[in-house]
Amino acid sequence: MFSTEVKKRVRYGETDKMGYLYYGKYANLYEIGRVEMLRDLDLPYVKIEDEMGIMLPVLSVEAKYLKPAYYDDELTIKSILREMPSKLIAVHVEIFNGKMELIHKALVKLFFIDMKTNKRISAPSVLTDKLKPFF
Repeated sequence: MFSTEVKKRVRYGETDKMGYLYYGKYANLYEIGRVEMLRDLDLPYVKIEDEMGIMLPVLSVEAKYLKPAYYDDELTIKSILREMPSKLIAVHVEIFNGKMELIHKALVKLFFIDMKTNKRISAPSVLTDKLKPFF
């Protein structure tokens, strides 16, 4: 298993009239966590896309809203790989409030596309090689 954490504060413009983090903004949090997770593996998105020629479109998202996040809350976004990526990469996301209470869970599945051929490919070996010590 491989996991990383990143913190992000809820901005006023991300809240709804009730002062809650608007439900549509959670996908941005998943992306923040995923981007930082790959960066921690020394595989920033710019390297994956521009150097390796691979893009990662989202296939599906499952989300569970447990408690609201509020304006100015400092959130901890935990991104977890529970299985080695193959044809897909499945990122489990857990979001905690400032009291470290779990307030949100999600599962984001992405697949790998060769940008030259626009065809699906397996996870690149540079990614799986970096992850092997964790599985």
